[in-house]
Amino acid sequence: MTYQGLKLGFLASANGSSARAIVNAIRAGQLTSDARLLVSNNRKAPALEWAREMGLAALCIPTQVDPEGADQSLGAEMAAHGVDLIVLSGYLRRLGPATLRRYGGRILNIHPGPLPAFGGHGMYGRRVHEAVIAAGAAESGICIHLVDEEYDRGPVIARRRVEVVPGDTPESLEARVTGLEPQFFIETLRRIESGELLLPPMAVNG
Repeated sequence: MTYQGLKLGFLASANGSSARAIVNAIRAGQLTSDARLLVSNNRKAPALEWAREMGLAALCIPTQVDPEGADQSLGAEMAAHGVDLIVLSGYLRRLGPATLRRYGGRILNIHPGPLPAFGGHGMYGRRVHEAVIAAGAAESGICIHLVDEEYDRGPVIARRRVEVVPGDTPESLEARVTGLEPQFFIETLRRIESGELLLPPMAVNG
């Protein structure tokens, strides 16, 4: 089974660096997928302005005041834009049950460290790299995993090892991992498109 022509939706709380890289790869002909929608929980997220400049539909759906309503709206908007697969790009909110029911097995997140050892609530950004260095780990890594109701607990579908070198600091490790993340996401999506990497059964939203 192949997934060529996937219709992608993105969730971003700030810059949306993975979303940017993936959209650029689509426009360069490196992926067959189609970018349909970017949603942020943050009205000031640079990703929103970027998406609009790129001609990509962009919405802000705040989650703090009415989490249940936001959850319903998020799933509905993704479906209304024909999204097959949701990509988290630095989205710092737990997804609600309505979105997870509608898109279960079709939501991907990238994590900047080995899972499950360096994941969970509050483990994002530099905090992950600080924990890896503090633990004296010989290597870190990048994990792309399916999203479920718990932070960083969904099945990992792709991993890339990143060596921790002598003298590494959280800052230097972060820079090295961050530099590898966008291309790794693109490579993983290409493997999904080709059928090399299989996802759970997907009910295409048309």
